[in-house]
Amino acid sequence: MVHGQLRSARISAAVAFAVQGFFLAVVLTQLPQIRDRYGFGEGLVVGVVVLISLLAGVGSVVAERIALKRSSRVTLRAGLALIAVTGLGIALAPGPIALFIALAGYGIALGIVDASTNMQAVAIQHGYGTIILSSFYAAWSAGAIVGALYVSVCSAINVSLQVSVVIAAILVAIVGAGAGRYLLEARTGAPTPLGHTVVAIPTRIFVALGVAMALFFAIDLAIGNWSALYLDDVLSADAATAALGLAAYQGAALLSRLTGDLWVRRFGEVAVIRGGGALGVLGMLIVVLAPNPAVAIAGFLVVGLGVPLVAPLCFSTLGHLTSGPGLDAAVARLNIFNYAGTLIGGGVVGAIAVGTSLRVGFVVPLIFAGLLIMLAPVFAAQQRTRVDSASINHG
Repeated sequence: MVHGQLRSARISAAVAFAVQGFFLAVVLTQLPQIRDRYGFGEGLVVGVVVLISLLAGVGSVVAERIALKRSSRVTLRAGLALIAVTGLGIALAPGPIALFIALAGYGIALGIVDASTNMQAVAIQHGYGTIILSSFYAAWSAGAIVGALYVSVCSAINVSLQVSVVIAAILVAIVGAGAGRYLLEARTGAPTPLGHTVVAIPTRIFVALGVAMALFFAIDLAIGNWSALYLDDVLSADAATAALGLAAYQGAALLSRLTGDLWVRRFGEVAVIRGGGALGVLGMLIVVLAPNPAVAIAGFLVVGLGVPLVAPLCFSTLGHLTSGPGLDAAVARLNIFNYAGTLIGGGVVGAIAVGTSLRVGFVVPLIFAGLLIMLAPVFAAQQRTRVDSASINHG
């Protein structure tokens, strides 16, 4: 493939990651306004998050089927279009039933885009022949930050819920359509850049990668859902300060993902996963023991410096160990562990908090970060394959 085409595909895929993060942040940060508009209770809001997560898993399966019949490019373009359409439905829903239908459709679209963006990212990394997957997740983090700031600005200048979501949906449609033109057309079944075709990934390694993926997203959603409430209810922070916990985490996540590929090239996947898990343990320990909001916010920042590299490395390892027509399917199936993790992070921490307190609830992501350290050796499979291939090519 011409290098210019590959570079264009990389930019387009990064834009798709950013657009997805942008609109998800818009939806999640608008949930309080949606709740107020339709008179929902807190339990129903949690139910909405669970609904989106469950149906996103369905969307990931749908993405697998479409990609196998057509390509990940077609799948991603369709998913972005569906996000735009369902986003308009969320904004303009005349009542709760129409809203739930739109949210259900959005959940499926989210899963389709989530799986197909990773298919594209893995294929592009194959083409580059070097570790670049973390950069795509950096684009997602940047998009999410922009989405949250967009909602904040809209609220500050009194832009209504309907208008702000409509504008966001139109942006997704326009930007998604433009970026989709330059995505990779071929399936991700191309040979790896290492000079040989890698056999299908062993089930044991696939499950281990899936568990690592689920653990990360459980930590990620626990912070996303409960950090502000923890700072508010447990540490008596004001509203402005309570929002800084998630901001610190996401800002650190962006930094870690921007530099993550460099760390992997220098130290290897195992060391990066172990270091990330250690930072996660340290950060969550600081959060759990925090005597005041400032210390807790620092803890969330430390977590963000480490664990956000887990997801891109899971897909990177999968893409390196697997090739052929089944790679798209493998990416889609691994992506399902994402939503298992979000359900655990949202549900288990919340359930423990109801029975005790959020301080105790945050022990769960602390333990999960420790488990990530234990799972680090599975990422050595990618390094072993790279060394074996180099020996073959130069033997």
